[in-house]
Amino acid sequence: MIASLPMYDRPETRAATDQLWHLVREELGYGPKTLSRRQDPWADWQSPELMLSQTCGLPYRTRLRGRVALVGTPDFALEGCPPGYYHSILVVRRDAQGARLADFTAQRFAYNDPASQSGWAAPAAYAKAQGLRITDPIQTGGHAASARAVAEGRADIAAIDAQSWRLMQRHDAFAARLRVLCKTWPTPGLPCITAIAHDRAPIRTALRRAIAALDDEARSALCLHALIDIPEAAYLAVPTPAAPAAAQRANGHISG
Repeated sequence: MIASLPMYDRPETRAATDQLWHLVREELGYGPKTLSRRQDPWADWQSPELMLSQTCGLPYRTRLRGRVALVGTPDFALEGCPPGYYHSILVVRRDAQGARLADFTAQRFAYNDPASQSGWAAPAAYAKAQGLRITDPIQTGGHAASARAVAEGRADIAAIDAQSWRLMQRHDAFAARLRVLCKTWPTPGLPCITAIAHDRAPIRTALRRAIAALDDEARSALCLHALIDIPEAAYLAVPTPAAPAAAQRANGHISG
């Protein structure tokens, strides 16, 4: 079996993430001893041996639906969001001129991946609703890389999911060189999943109990409060914009 919790797994949170997994495993009485930490999570997400992982809403609705089952959505108690929901934070350099998204849509836009809800789909939909369009996208491969690109002047604006931004403010010195321009609307957060053939009920129960059993240090490190049941329909209702132009030329479709 395979287990992974890749979405907010960084050096400063690794011990807490491992604690969470060990508690899940103790509750279930089975499962791999350690988490998979592959560079590319798609191999885990698409494996029939997947016991537990965390993905993003966009990959779920475009590629994983029907191959995985929703276990539940972690709640990080993000300001302005219902339980289990999140939004994107659009950041620019602290000294950048401009106070509206319209001031930046023609500038260099750093995004992590065309299959990211928070890094691409949410800001693209948010811009479209205002009659705007992102015209100069630059793919970076990760939220931290996108934020760093803006801080270092290699891009002008980036969309970072709110939990990633919270962790960057805690742990990354470059975050002090950035300011929040605006926030997108809340959408369902990053769901935990299991392979479609598995019984998700005991995994959901184990994960819920494990979250409740985290010690104070691990809970603070992860900002993790609860597991929320968000229906599949809520994920499928989120609009999926076209992939960035560069990704369309390279792939022909949204991919990981």
